[in-house]
Amino acid sequence: MLQSYDEAVASDPLDAALTRVGDRWTLLLIDALQSGPRRFGELTESVPGIAPNILASRLKRLDEEGIIVSRHYQERPPRLAYQLTEPGRELASALRLLTAWGARHSPDADVPRHDLCGTALEARWHCPTCDRTLEGDDSASELRYL
Repeated sequence: MLQSYDEAVASDPLDAALTRVGDRWTLLLIDALQSGPRRFGELTESVPGIAPNILASRLKRLDEEGIIVSRHYQERPPRLAYQLTEPGRELASALRLLTAWGARHSPDADVPRHDLCGTALEARWHCPTCDRTLEGDDSASELRYL
């Protein structure tokens, strides 16, 4: 029996994530919000090239998904500021991994570095119960999504 699209998305964590936030503008907006709340105009400046209608559409969807929250800072005319929710901050952490990957594979970008010593940072999968860090290509066999 064939799975429905909803069942397939529910069983594949990557597909589920991409369904919620899988376009360029959405990821750039999340990146722009990592530094704190921003207003519509500030987001327009932070994400060059985004059209106002696309920005409004993505902000509405992110709000509906619970990735961001919008708050009124002025009632008349209504004006909103946007900020990441806890799930949004979690997503921003994953986005930093994607950014680091992009930096490693771009001749013009530098990888993230530790402010104190300047060493390039590395991300690793770590199990707090076993106190074990998974290393190398073989570590994928030890990962499981429930």
